[in-house]
Amino acid sequence: MIRVHVICEGQTEEMFIKEVLAESLEKKNIYLNPALIGKPGHKGGNFRFQRLLTDVRNRLLGDQQAYCTTFFDFYGLPEEFPGKMEARTKSSMNEKADALLTAMTAQLQEKLGSKAMRRFIPYIQMYEFEGLLFSAPNHLALGINQPALEGQFQRIRNAFDTPEDINDSPNTAPGKRIQALYKGYEKPLHGSLAAIEIGVATIRAECPRFDHWLKRIETLGKIEPKEQ
Repeated sequence: MIRVHVICEGQTEEMFIKEVLAESLEKKNIYLNPALIGKPGHKGGNFRFQRLLTDVRNRLLGDQQAYCTTFFDFYGLPEEFPGKMEARTKSSMNEKADALLTAMTAQLQEKLGSKAMRRFIPYIQMYEFEGLLFSAPNHLALGINQPALEGQFQRIRNAFDTPEDINDSPNTAPGKRIQALYKGYEKPLHGSLAAIEIGVATIRAECPRFDHWLKRIETLGKIEPKEQ
């Protein structure tokens, strides 16, 4: 059995791991253990590097037979977060994400050492969780019980190469676009319902960075972590 701690930014991400991703990976003998960043009872957000360092240290050094990954978004990171300023200078979504993940991982490794960090899999959403929901605009509309919005959701999706590219600025991020069309949108509830309606397979087919992250986790089923 492979255990993977997932450090989540907010309640929506945590619920998505529990309700959508966990079941698909359990079939591969990989068990996800999501938790919000920070102390127990914390509602997430405020993804400061020091808080992340504490959580990663606790999971990698406190559970040396498990792995650890992250599930948070670029949009909510403070400007002083490792790699954030450099990412701002990049033009493409992939370049921004790679610059931030490289800097973040380097600083974590400096604090925790290379052996522990072999069990760390960094991942970031650009910018919001809701980008994944545009993988299937028709199911997004059904999932939030607003079928009349399917056409508008589809037009948003059609304007970008992938759902992950919809995150073009904080003011026009996927969640803001949904809220502009449906004032009653509640992220933890509707986000999870829509994701369940869409399904992991469809999201993976439409979102290459998300799919790559899951493929890295899936390969852990062939590895037995050992801490010297």
